[in-house]
Amino acid sequence: MFKGTKLYSILNLKCPQCQEGKFFVSHPYTLSTMGKVNKQCPKCNKRFELETGFYQGSYYVSYGLGVTLFVVVVILNYIIRETVTPTSLMVSFVIALILLLPIMYSLSKIIWATMFIKYNKEAINKYQISLQDDSGTKK
Repeated sequence: MFKGTKLYSILNLKCPQCQEGKFFVSHPYTLSTMGKVNKQCPKCNKRFELETGFYQGSYYVSYGLGVTLFVVVVILNYIIRETVTPTSLMVSFVIALILLLPIMYSLSKIIWATMFIKYNKEAINKYQISLQDDSGTKK
C-alpha cells in the first residue's frame, strides 16, 4: 500500500533503495544480533553503511524516539490512572523503555538510513542485469 515511500521501508524494516531485501540481519528482538545491519541488500546489492561511522547519526533519531516515548507514557498514565505520581511515571517509563528498546534501536538506524538512501524501483532490475553476461545466462 505504501510501497515507494520511506514509511514502507521503515515499517517493514526493508532496504530503503529497493524495498525488497532485509535491512537487518535478524528480527530486532533477537538479542544476539539486535540492531545489526546487513552489509548490503541481498536483492539490489546496495551498501547500507555509506561511510565509516555512518550510523552514529542515528543517535539523534534515537533521542527523538525516546522523547516521543516519554510523552506517550505520560499521556497514557494520565488517561489510565486516577492519580499520577512521579514514581509511577518513572516506573512506567522504565518498563516501556526496557520492552521497546530493541525496536527503538532498530528504528533509529533504519530511519537514519532512509534519510540518505533514496527509493529506486529499478534497482533490482539493474542488479539482475549486471549479474548476466553477454550470452544472457547468470553467472
